[in-house]
Amino acid sequence: MKKKRLKVISKYVMGDLLGEGSYGKVKEVMDVETLSRRAVKIFKEKKLRRIPNGEQNVLKEISLLKKLRHKNVIRLIDEFRINEKSKLYIVMEFCVGSLQTMLDSAPDKKFPAQQAHGYFIQLVHGLEYLHGQRVIHKDIKPGNLLLTLEEELKITDFGVAETFDFFAIDDTCYIGQGSPAFQPPEIANGADSFAGYKVDIWSSGVTLYNFVTGSYPFEGNNIYKLFESIGTGVFTIPTEIQDPLRDLLFGMLKINPTERMTLQQIKQHAWLNRKPPASDYKVPIPPLKNDTWHNMTVLPYLCNHYYENCSNGDENGTSDDVEYFTERELNAMENRKQSEGTSEQSGSTKRNSKKQSISYKAVRNLFTCKQS
Repeated sequence: MKKKRLKVISKYVMGDLLGEGSYGKVKEVMDVETLSRRAVKIFKEKKLRRIPNGEQNVLKEISLLKKLRHKNVIRLIDEFRINEKSKLYIVMEFCVGSLQTMLDSAPDKKFPAQQAHGYFIQLVHGLEYLHGQRVIHKDIKPGNLLLTLEEELKITDFGVAETFDFFAIDDTCYIGQGSPAFQPPEIANGADSFAGYKVDIWSSGVTLYNFVTGSYPFEGNNIYKLFESIGTGVFTIPTEIQDPLRDLLFGMLKINPTERMTLQQIKQHAWLNRKPPASDYKVPIPPLKNDTWHNMTVLPYLCNHYYENCSNGDENGTSDDVEYFTERELNAMENRKQSEGTSEQSGSTKRNSKKQSISYKAVRNLFTCKQS
């Protein structure tokens, strides 16, 4: 088995790969100053230049995220470049997965009503903040909605988002760049301009429809057929979906954007203000590499670096015999032994414990590690 080699970039200990996309890959990291669990997007600059507007979209996203602070919007922690590697690093809040991944793992590809209700309310709160900041996301979909371990929803991926000056007379947009299945009729029909906020309302409506039915209101074998279907504005809702949810979906997916519901109307709607009954099933967050608990993937790298016995562990590089202690816990163990009058035995216990543990002090020692 290949030993996990410790790697430190700037002040971050690198963990396992969390995901990979067209722009770059995402890894788990730990900040050695705060010991916080984070995620880092890693972009190769050469690859970005080959993608139309790739570098421009990433830089625009960084600039925008620096200004945003809301519990339902992903938070930018740090960003930096390593010139000799020609790489750009964006450090974000750590999330355990997207709602799209959860839907894909669900038996019927949908959420129970109460679970969908909880996620949708958080989406509305995040959108309300963004629109208040004159930001139009333009690509709301389950794949761009992440969850923390505490099931707090985070709107992410602002690469095609558009911002307006607070003195702008309206929210008129001229470029539609979102995912085709979530685009509104005005974009599908080729309008030269359109109301930006109503684009987010529409895509949120398609997202809610997907949450509760496991399918999409408009479909097509190719983008032309899909846009033709969206352009008609004609769709059906399964009979098992009853009012008031049925009424909400029709209100959010009005073909005429001026008739489409506003965020305030959505917030005041009966379905949002009455929690659906609990189901006997809840879609869980899928495990990462067979780890249901989503343990920190950074720990095996630290363990292998500091303690040789970790290399004889399981496939993740961790040993069943390894127990993790904080420095405070180790000191408490020592004080307890001393108070019992067994100081000699205590010294041996502390030494053995340190051989089998990773303390916060060991992590902080990474400041002196050679960056690679």
